[in-house]
Amino acid sequence: MSDATELPDSKGPLIYRQSIWTRVTHWVWAICLFFLLLTGLQIFNAHPALYIGNESGFEYENAILEIGAVNSAEGPRGRTILFGNTFDTTGVLGMSGDAARPTFTAFPGAVTIPSYRDLGTGRVVHFFFGWIFVATMLIWFVASFINGHIRRDIVPKPADIAGVPRDVAAHATLRFRHGRSYGPLQKLSYFTVFFILFPLIVATGLTMSPGMDTAWPWLLDIFGGRQTARTIHFTVMLLLVAFFIIHIIMVFAAGPINELRSMVTGWYRASPGTPGAEGDRP
Repeated sequence: MSDATELPDSKGPLIYRQSIWTRVTHWVWAICLFFLLLTGLQIFNAHPALYIGNESGFEYENAILEIGAVNSAEGPRGRTILFGNTFDTTGVLGMSGDAARPTFTAFPGAVTIPSYRDLGTGRVVHFFFGWIFVATMLIWFVASFINGHIRRDIVPKPADIAGVPRDVAAHATLRFRHGRSYGPLQKLSYFTVFFILFPLIVATGLTMSPGMDTAWPWLLDIFGGRQTARTIHFTVMLLLVAFFIIHIIMVFAAGPINELRSMVTGWYRASPGTPGAEGDRP
């Protein structure tokens, strides 16, 4: 039965969809990524530019992103240079705050931890939650491999790839099928996050550490230098932020109460006709 033919008050079976391991790691990741993002922007503010290559500095012209402030006929203005293109970003990037007492930082204090310039605190908090993030990722991989979550819900199968066009159409028209397993787009997005973006942001983070480079010099070879690793790290962060925004939109579109109940208790209300019954566990 499709969503279009379901009665408004019809209810499908309540199924146990999310294990305790999935739920706990999900919320730990959410907390970690919040602090990692805001402290990461604090760290970025110490040198608000990204480069490609092993070297960086005033004598080089390999910056692909620069955020700062410049003087103009109208006074100081925020300026962002991206791939050689210059944008006035006053009030958002480079210069923000009250016009009488502006703040000259790449990202405003409203989105950094701490909200004022404090690179030392930002680094300590960033590394603290970074290691919690890594430990949680390892726990999730082991638990999800043992209980079959990776095989069942994360790794896309040929049938999932074939079903992508249909799933795209369903999402475009906000017609969601609530079943025991994830849909094709969910599998593809989660696979990308868990097996590409998460490992990549951890590996590039390690590459930026001089101590890790000394112990594992091959990291610099893989990512083309510390500055390139920093640029990749920043880019992956942007992709994770985009994923988070889309994820939240889809939660509200698919039914926030049902989705939140699933990630808090593990129980999920499926569409009518879905195999399963009250009290059933996979």
